[in-house]
Amino acid sequence: MTLALERTSTSTPAPVAEAVVTHEIPTVACADLRVPLVTGGDIAYANLDHAASAPCLDKVRDAVDEFLPWYASVHRGAGFASQVSTKLYERTRGILRDFVDARSTDTVVFTRNTTDSFNLLARSLPKHTSVVVFDTDHHAALLPWKGPNVRRIQTPRTRLAAVSAVDEALADCPQGPRLVVLTGASNVTGELLPVKEIAAVARRHGARIALDAAQLAPHRKISVRKLDVDYVALSGHKLYAPFGAGALIGRADWLRAAQPYLAGGGATKLVTRDSEDLGVVWNAGAERHEAGSPNTVGVYALGVACETLAGNWDAIVAHEDELLARLRRGLAGIPGFAELRLFDAPVDRVGTLSFVVDGFEPGWLAAVLSAEYGIGVRDGAFCAHVATKRLISAAGSTGQQAVRVSLGLGSTTEHVDRVVLALRQIVARGARWQYEKPEGRWVPEGDPRELPPFCA
Repeated sequence: MTLALERTSTSTPAPVAEAVVTHEIPTVACADLRVPLVTGGDIAYANLDHAASAPCLDKVRDAVDEFLPWYASVHRGAGFASQVSTKLYERTRGILRDFVDARSTDTVVFTRNTTDSFNLLARSLPKHTSVVVFDTDHHAALLPWKGPNVRRIQTPRTRLAAVSAVDEALADCPQGPRLVVLTGASNVTGELLPVKEIAAVARRHGARIALDAAQLAPHRKISVRKLDVDYVALSGHKLYAPFGAGALIGRADWLRAAQPYLAGGGATKLVTRDSEDLGVVWNAGAERHEAGSPNTVGVYALGVACETLAGNWDAIVAHEDELLARLRRGLAGIPGFAELRLFDAPVDRVGTLSFVVDGFEPGWLAAVLSAEYGIGVRDGAFCAHVATKRLISAAGSTGQQAVRVSLGLGSTTEHVDRVVLALRQIVARGARWQYEKPEGRWVPEGDPRELPPFCA
C-alpha cells in the first residue's frame, strides 16, 4: 500500500476502518505541533507515547499561566502572593484526595513522581515489614523495597492465578506488618491487574495494599475505598500536568511515625541547640516529608489536571477504547507482528500496547517511524525489564526490547491510521533513509532536521 506520506505530503492516509471518534474530551496543548521529516517538509506530530509522559492539558497550561504572577513561597509568608500560593497548594491536597476517592483521614504527601512516592513509602515501613510485589512491575514499584522479607513473585498468566499467588506469598510471610504492592495497569501491556480481588486476599492476611496508579490514573476513575487499598502513588507527568509533581496518598500512621524523608526546612517544627547537639521536633503531618521549598507550580498543575479529568471519565474511556480497538485491528494483519500480554485471556486494559515484529529491531522501527512519519513511540524495555523480556519470550520471539504505542487525550484516529500504515510499509518495503547506531541508539545518517532555536 502506498502512503501519501511517501511524497512528504501532510495529507491524511486512508483510514483502516470506518469508525470515527467524536467524543468531547479535554484538549492538549501540543495538538498543533509540527515536526520535520528527514525526507523533507514537516507533518503534524503523532504523539503515541503517552505512557512515558503525557502532553500538557490546555486547561493546565492556561491555569499555570494565570497563576505564575502570583507564585511565591508557600507557608509562613506574610505577603499576599505567598498567601495565595499557600491556599492553592493546600487546597490541592483535598483535590487529590477526592480524585482517588480516598478516606477523609488519608494524608496527601506531594512528591516528584511515583518513583519518589514509593521510595518515601519504603523508608516509612515499620521494621520487619514483609513486602509482596509482582516481578513484572515497573521499576518504581519493584525496586524500592529492601530486606529479607521482600518477596518478588512471578506474575502468572491468569488473573485468578495472580490472586492465588499473592495469597500463597502472604501465607509464607513471617508474623508482623505486611504490604502488597500492586500496579493498577501495566506500563508494558496496558492490562489491568485484579486489584480489588487481591486486596480482599491481602485483608485476610492483615496486609496493607499500595497501588501504583501511574498508568491507571490518567485513564480510569480510581476509588481507594471501593478497591480497598491503603496507598496510591501517581505522577503529574502521566496525568497531563508535566510540571514535576506527584503524590503519595494514604494512611497517615506509618508516615507519621517514620523519620522524615528529607531533613530540612519545612519538615521541622522546632530546632534548638544545646552545647554541640541539635534538638529537632519534626512536623507530624504531610509537611514532615516535604522538606525544602516545594514545587508549588507543579502541585497546582496536578490539581487542575485531576479536576479536569474527573469531570470527563465517560468520554475519556470511550475515546481511548475506540482508538485502541482500531489500533489492534490494524496491527494484527502485519506479517511477523506479535503483541505482548501478561494474561492469556483478554482483560480490561488502558490504551497501551507493546509488540515485536520478527526481523525488525525495535529501536530501528521507532527511529524510522519518527524520522520518516513524524510518529513518536517508545522502544526498549520500558523500565520493566523482567516483564518485557519474559513477555517477548512468551510471544514466541527473542530479544529483550519491544516497541510500545500508548494512546491518550492527544491521540486521534489519524495518528492510529498513520502508525498502522507506516508499519505496514516499513515491513513490506523497508525504510527510505539510511540509519546508523553510533551510541547505542538508531538515528538517521546525516540527519538534516534542525532542532528548535531554543535548543541552541
